[in-house]
Amino acid sequence: MTLAVKKLNPGHVRLLVLTPEYSDFLWLGALLSRDSEMEPDLTWCPDLIDCDDLIRNTHFDVILWDCVFHGGSEDAFLQYLSVSSNEKPVLALSAETASERAPELFANGASDYLCRQTLDHWGLRRAVRCLWYRQQLSESAHGQLGREVASGFINRDLFFDRLQQALLRAERASQRLALLHINLDDFRSFNESFGYQKSDQIMLKLAERLRQNLRRVDSLMRIGGDEFAIIIEKVEDSLDITQIIRKIVNALGESLSIDGQNVVVSASLGVATYPEAGDSPENLLRRANRAMFEAKRDPGTSYRFYDRQLHITAGYQLRLEADLRNALRGNELEVYYQPRIDLASEEVRGVECLLRWNHPERGLVGPDEFIPVAERSGLIVPIGYWVIEQACKRLQECSELGHPGLVFAVNLSFRQFHDRKMTETIFRIIFNANIDTSLLELELTESAMMHDPEYAQRCLRELNQLGISFALDDFGTGFSSLSNLQHLPISLVKIDKSFVQELGQSADAEHIIRAIISLAHSLQISVVAEGVETEGQLEFLRQQHCDEIQGYYYARPMPWKDLVQFLDNRSQSACLQQ
Repeated sequence: MTLAVKKLNPGHVRLLVLTPEYSDFLWLGALLSRDSEMEPDLTWCPDLIDCDDLIRNTHFDVILWDCVFHGGSEDAFLQYLSVSSNEKPVLALSAETASERAPELFANGASDYLCRQTLDHWGLRRAVRCLWYRQQLSESAHGQLGREVASGFINRDLFFDRLQQALLRAERASQRLALLHINLDDFRSFNESFGYQKSDQIMLKLAERLRQNLRRVDSLMRIGGDEFAIIIEKVEDSLDITQIIRKIVNALGESLSIDGQNVVVSASLGVATYPEAGDSPENLLRRANRAMFEAKRDPGTSYRFYDRQLHITAGYQLRLEADLRNALRGNELEVYYQPRIDLASEEVRGVECLLRWNHPERGLVGPDEFIPVAERSGLIVPIGYWVIEQACKRLQECSELGHPGLVFAVNLSFRQFHDRKMTETIFRIIFNANIDTSLLELELTESAMMHDPEYAQRCLRELNQLGISFALDDFGTGFSSLSNLQHLPISLVKIDKSFVQELGQSADAEHIIRAIISLAHSLQISVVAEGVETEGQLEFLRQQHCDEIQGYYYARPMPWKDLVQFLDNRSQSACLQQ
């Protein structure tokens, strides 16, 4: 098979330059500017704070990476670049010779390596242009190959060749690989109803839909009249595969329009993994095919894993997600409340609203188990709004029961900021609840701000204008806390419990807590310490003039009825003392 590729002209080549030194950025720009054919467009990124946002939201042709630029692990950062940038070529720069550094960097995903000591404009221009040409050729080939795959022109020899190459890459990098074999159920009826040409359109539309839900590193191929195969590379664990399966199942579940008719297809998926299910293309396909026929026993779109242990793990995650969808509709979710105590007066100043799940079979499922599932699937967005609704409802009841003025704090997931109607939805909730908005506090972590900082800041400002206050959770554990305090409407910070629990054992923890309290107070920001469990921790925080504490020393998270009883008891004790 030959690929016709148009003549490539570099023109504007966009480069992301990851280096902490501005002088190096200027130096690299000067070396590239001497190329009369290439018009380089360089963007400088000097720190990790902006790196993720630039990579995810801006298009670049080549990434120029100074190897001293990383978050603590060079190998992990290089792998992150490879995945987050959709496999854009990474040109690595360092002081060592190529023989010393290149093999390891290539193994972790670098596309080319240059030694800074011998770098000149010829070498840099040649490397950038080669990577750019290679990327363009790859994209062109991928596009045409994709069309041939969908149209059925690809043959099994080419499929086995690509699977063999993928296996070799997985072996060299000590990574796992998964092969998905997809067979449409009862495809003969489509041929009889629509004819072979229209049935082929169904396959074309399905192929395009599936391709849109795959990563760039994955390969989709049509290996039969009613069959697809997907090669999933760079698999870390079963969760990677479940995410792909989830997207495929959702894509297959959506109706297709053929001649004005809506058609719904179902399919059976078989999954075989390398190295568990085999180390050759023939073995993997045979075992994925066997798993696919096992899936045929189940009605509708279903899947089976050849590897038993991976099947158990991945299947559990998907069943947990399905159960969680039902939990929101079936009133299985419940909000617990943990009091926050004013250290000066020992009065309850507010409560944090914490989610719990009463599963009908498993009992009480801990948040550490189901919150990650909710975040990966996106369910955390509607669940988050539900928790805000519950908080507003209880806030009203609290005042009616004789406990006015308590602040109700609700955690905002980073996923919430992916919803472009977040501000509108929260406004509608508090408008319908008719509450005092000054008593509603939204807690966010620094990671929630990283996806789209400008959008997140705008949301916070709009909600702040409604009277809602904000707390920065897990303060001290991130790297952008100071900038967040300066530019966001934060009125309270929460010291992470990891520091509090080190009190009495670590001098560093004491210094950090003192610094956080001093910094926050200098900015007129209140401080809450989480995870307080002992008298010693309490006394230290009192000496440092911490404003509020939260932890088992005073109260564990509790259901609503227990909270009301807790508040009543403390009110009675206060009256007796007076």
